[in-house]
Amino acid sequence: MPDNRKIFIDSNVVIYAYCNNSADKQLKAKALFVERKVTISTQVLQETANTLHRKFKADFHTIRLLLEECARNVSSLHVNTDETVLQACNIADKYQYSFYDSLIIASALESGCQVLYSEDMQHNQLIEGRLKIMNPFL
Repeated sequence: MPDNRKIFIDSNVVIYAYCNNSADKQLKAKALFVERKVTISTQVLQETANTLHRKFKADFHTIRLLLEECARNVSSLHVNTDETVLQACNIADKYQYSFYDSLIIASALESGCQVLYSEDMQHNQLIEGRLKIMNPFL
């Protein structure tokens, strides 16, 4: 039976889906995109591009192709607004996450997601009583 929860995927998980430096994590990351209502944000695309270029030395033609594929494989692309940024400040203050992690959380909340998959945040933490952070690699 498919999982019908709306999920948000952080850039670190997207990177694993598109890079084969860890086959086990790549399989788990790719599985999140299958039969799920997946949302990412423009920030996730930006962070993915930056990491692919900086860490993996990918050229921008390749990066563009990967970003296009990634955008096609999600149900929704969230565009951050001034309200998203302000909500991120509140989340950072309340939960003590970095501003950029809080921006990811704010985007997930605004998108109506129930789960945020991230390797870098506190596993099983419930944010605002409605968004659960999960590390898909545990």
